Amino acid sequence: MKSNESSTDRIIRAIAGVVLLLIALLTVTNIVLKVILIIIAAVALITAATGFCLIYRLLNISTRR
Repeated sequence: MKSNESSTDRIIRAIAGVVLLLIALLTVTNIVLKVILIIIAAVALITAATGFCLIYRLLNISTRR
């Protein structure tokens, strides 16, 4: 897995992941919506940590210089 995300992209994903996780855990009462938000947050945090996005790879996109 070759990194295909820039550092800016990774920072934005990390912030979005944390925000979505906090929203899911602190405010949402609907269990289905809570699970969906947690899954999206987990994907954002994992891609931020690894620097690799499968969707970018499938579309042949790279934000890394």
